[in-house]
Amino acid sequence: MTRAGAILLEEIMRRGPITFRRFMDVALYHPECGYYRQARDVFGRGGDYYTAEQIQPVFGILIAARIRRLHEEAGRPADFTVVELGAGRGEMAEAFSGFRYVPLEIGAGEWPARFTGVVFSNEFFDALPVDVAARRGGVFLQMLVGWREGRFAWVEGPPVPDEQAEYLARFGAAVEEGAWVEINLDALRWLDEISAHLERGWVFTIDYGYTARELAGFPRGTLMSYRRHAAGEDVLADPGERDITAHVCFTALQDRGASLGLETVRFENLSRTLLDAGEPDGFAEALAAASPHEALRRRLQLKTLLAGMGEIFRTLIQRRA
Repeated sequence: MTRAGAILLEEIMRRGPITFRRFMDVALYHPECGYYRQARDVFGRGGDYYTAEQIQPVFGILIAARIRRLHEEAGRPADFTVVELGAGRGEMAEAFSGFRYVPLEIGAGEWPARFTGVVFSNEFFDALPVDVAARRGGVFLQMLVGWREGRFAWVEGPPVPDEQAEYLARFGAAVEEGAWVEINLDALRWLDEISAHLERGWVFTIDYGYTARELAGFPRGTLMSYRRHAAGEDVLADPGERDITAHVCFTALQDRGASLGLETVRFENLSRTLLDAGEPDGFAEALAAASPHEALRRRLQLKTLLAGMGEIFRTLIQRRA
């Protein structure tokens, strides 16, 4: 059993079945044995998965170009700041070097008190711990995690608490009888935190996800685990040794943002965002290279971003004027 698994099992034996949010939080973020806290590189060829930020330098060049346009829209303030949530290995630090750059991680880093600029994230919200519910007889029941026959197992619990029920009433109306759905209250709390610090500027979110209307297309929910570049649906196996993600409900981000004074100005596929960033110079900056080998590498990166990841990931840009 993994170290994170032993911690979770002891808690289950002592208290009974636990929420999936608690399971996911320990599995990913326990300070000693969580997946993201261990001393290893989980990204790239030798890790468990790639993100768009590993498609460098093309991704960074294009995103920086898009943010420079936002800087111009803001009147080019000298103190323009880019805060990156989930900065990871810092792949975007060079791309954002033209601005004041503040990397933040869950539990690490400090917000600027009040600032003008951009809060940027790439695959941040999908890794936040979520609760899980199932619709039974028109009521949403908690799906908890227990221990059965020598392994972690799903356990049907009582009706969801009021805050979760309100979330599901707003964003889970498309869920049919028997369907599972994730409840990402942490994402809404992060938007609250962003709003408390962003005086003027944009929230620039890249992730994979759905709108409330599209939720019916995921009757078993969207939870996935990743290990050695293989995706799996058993998110309870080997806690601490594999990534766990849940698709983002963009409708929830837009709704909470609107209540905080964050207006949605763009919601589109990532490919559209990157095309808008590269078209002014015909992708010259992104494809400029010192050698034929590097030129080929960059063209392949651009193809992957536009025709692969660009059609899967979405961009949400919200503005506080």
